[in-house]
Amino acid sequence: MKRPMRFLMSLLVLAAFAGCAKHESAPLIVRPVQLTQVTLGTMAETAGFAGEVKPRHEADLAFRIGGKIVARNVDVGGRVKKGQILARLDPADVALQSEAAKASAAAAGAEYTYAKAEFERYQSLFAQNFVSGSALDQKQNALNANAAKYDQAKAQLAVARNQSAYATLVAPDDGVVTAVGAEAGQVVAAGQSVMKLAREDEREVAISVPENRIGELTRAKEIGVALAANPQKIFPARVREISPAVDPATRTFAVRVAVLAPDASLQWGMTATVGLIAQGPADAALLPLTTLYRQDGQPAVWIYDETTQKVALRLVTVGQYREDGIIVTSGLATGEWVVTAGVHKLQPGQTVRPYEGGAQGAEPPAAANRPAGPVAKS
Repeated sequence: MKRPMRFLMSLLVLAAFAGCAKHESAPLIVRPVQLTQVTLGTMAETAGFAGEVKPRHEADLAFRIGGKIVARNVDVGGRVKKGQILARLDPADVALQSEAAKASAAAAGAEYTYAKAEFERYQSLFAQNFVSGSALDQKQNALNANAAKYDQAKAQLAVARNQSAYATLVAPDDGVVTAVGAEAGQVVAAGQSVMKLAREDEREVAISVPENRIGELTRAKEIGVALAANPQKIFPARVREISPAVDPATRTFAVRVAVLAPDASLQWGMTATVGLIAQGPADAALLPLTTLYRQDGQPAVWIYDETTQKVALRLVTVGQYREDGIIVTSGLATGEWVVTAGVHKLQPGQTVRPYEGGAQGAEPPAAANRPAGPVAKS
């Protein structure tokens, strides 16, 4: 009887130990998190806009009269001087018009000379009472009419001579021909573009700025232009012109940025990037995009408490979403630590530990008695 009793007691002791083992809790994993320290007011706003290098002054050149082009002396890319002949029209028609106007002016001059002589004779006869006053008045009217016709003929002659000069297209300034729109043998109308001439003294970059970012241009303290072909070289620049109206299709403003010290490497039509650097708001901070969390549709971030080693969720105000992060304008203070990775796996009041290799902007906070790994509940 003693032996079965001892065996039963052994089974009871084993069962008791097994019951205690079932009540042991699973080990608590302290999750490592990446942190960044908030610094307000030291953020520099940067922005870049792609554009195209264009001349500051570019004009369409055209003949002021119509006709057939008999000569074109320059091609695309040709450099010309002020007053240089660029193209000519057939001068036959304008020469004939000039001759006709000259003949009309001579005829009107002869009529005027005759009317003047007649008036002077009638004045002499009127003084001797051989003609009446009305007859003298008729000669006076004839003289005035012929004088007006003579002035009109001389004006038409001047116009005809100008028309002859208009048959030659000359360069109004020094520059480069950027486009040609007509060839020799082609008949063109008055005002039809024959070629484009651009001055080389000034260059600028044409960009399109979205309406929600147009304010960055006014806040920019530094502006630079870099070519896609040579991004290492930065040209200082300034905003010369902002369109007063937004484009209805693209909802962007057309902006011209003048390059202050251009050189020969800035060729027209090249792709360039306009960079802006501006001082950020004094109460704003730039945080990584991965910092953002949503609580009931509102933006929020996880704040790490160095004392308790726990995280808490706090609502913030996001002023702008950018390619390099988010600008938080309220809800944070300088020196606070926020979680920048794994924000969707955290719970309010959860204990975490900083990941030394993942802190951004500063060294991770040194927490006293920070657990180095899994911690079991007692």
